[in-house]
Amino acid sequence: MAETNRPLANRILYGLLFGVVAGLITLGAGHYSPSSLAFMRKVATNVFDPFGQIFLRLLFFVVIPLVFASLAAGVAQLGRLDRLGPLAGRTFALFFLNMAIAVGLGLLMMNILRPGDQLDTAAKAMLMHEYGGAAQKHVAVAAATPTMSLSGLVEMFMPKNLFGAVVGHTNGALGDILPLILFALLVGVVGTQLSDTKRQQLLSTLDLVAELMTGIVRIALKLAPYAVPLMIYSVIVKVGLDILLALGVFVLGCLAVMFLHLFGVLSLWLRFWTDRKPLAFFRDIRGVLVTAFSTSSSNATLPAALECSKHTLGLEPSVVGFVLPLGATMNMSGTALFEGCVVLFVAQVFGVDLSAGQQLMLLCLSVLSAVAVAGIPGGSLPLIAGLLVTFGIPAEGIGIVLGVDRILDMARTTTNVGADLVTAAVVDVYERKVDVSST
Repeated sequence: MAETNRPLANRILYGLLFGVVAGLITLGAGHYSPSSLAFMRKVATNVFDPFGQIFLRLLFFVVIPLVFASLAAGVAQLGRLDRLGPLAGRTFALFFLNMAIAVGLGLLMMNILRPGDQLDTAAKAMLMHEYGGAAQKHVAVAAATPTMSLSGLVEMFMPKNLFGAVVGHTNGALGDILPLILFALLVGVVGTQLSDTKRQQLLSTLDLVAELMTGIVRIALKLAPYAVPLMIYSVIVKVGLDILLALGVFVLGCLAVMFLHLFGVLSLWLRFWTDRKPLAFFRDIRGVLVTAFSTSSSNATLPAALECSKHTLGLEPSVVGFVLPLGATMNMSGTALFEGCVVLFVAQVFGVDLSAGQQLMLLCLSVLSAVAVAGIPGGSLPLIAGLLVTFGIPAEGIGIVLGVDRILDMARTTTNVGADLVTAAVVDVYERKVDVSST
């Protein structure tokens, strides 16, 4: 996960608590003075919400260039694909399998618990009317669109006018971000075939674009400690206590699934693909997991992970040197899980039903967007905003979950790092077999 600015994260959390307390006080006062509650709702709509929009729109600005630059650079930096060999093939296959399973578990949990359904129908209708705007129209259009077909998929991923589709993305039409992702992947793949000099030039340009966009995200995050309490206050005074119950169920559900994936699914990987005992393995890496949890940073944890892999786990240095640094930027199972859950949670809160086909698409996009997450605190926010708009869901819903991101950030970073170490252990087994067979 991204390097976390702890003071900023704490300020956002404190802001959330302040907004919640202020909202509860306002609701309490509203029982005795309904006119005061009505007045504060007007203040929230006309003053607080526009300030929150400034924060959100800064994030929306960077969605298109950040997705393109991050994904294209992530593929191009791999070098000649035909030279990477079996080691890279196994590693990437495990990375994407790991992330897909994590997102699948997260979506399953969201469909079972349905935390967004803690709100009644009237509250959902009010939220969609208040924040939905044009998105509601596009949801209706998407619902009337025929189900998945070959021609539909071609149109969805490869429209006749790429730039027209990308510009249309800001209106929330379903599928408009998909051609952007495909185009970025194609640019990255072709970039791997360039000469080393030209490939470095391409990477420098893409990195510059990504750095500029992350700079805008940093500016937006400076507003977060003020925008978060205003947005959560606005939602509470308009919706009531149900939103807090929904948020609590969402957080507990996400934490439970991350725990299940790390210590359940990945234990099965160790048991069936290696000769290591899961309990002993996690006991050996507990120091690394504690570091990941406390720092909320895969990059900060990388030195400890490298040391543990080589000397405690006894993995091959060549495997460790390839899998772990790459995993710190690509193997984001906790992040992908979080993104998928946020999108489905906000959809439930606003009363937007996503079909099985749309949720399958969400799974794929969550995996791809997790790879493209910028290496800064809140780097996943623009990607989540893009996913929300893609499925016709008001992106303002980010404000509901932003305040609790701190604890979920710690948990998903631990999941990310643990998955990297398990992947390295699995790849190590197969590399040793290859070495034995070749001698």
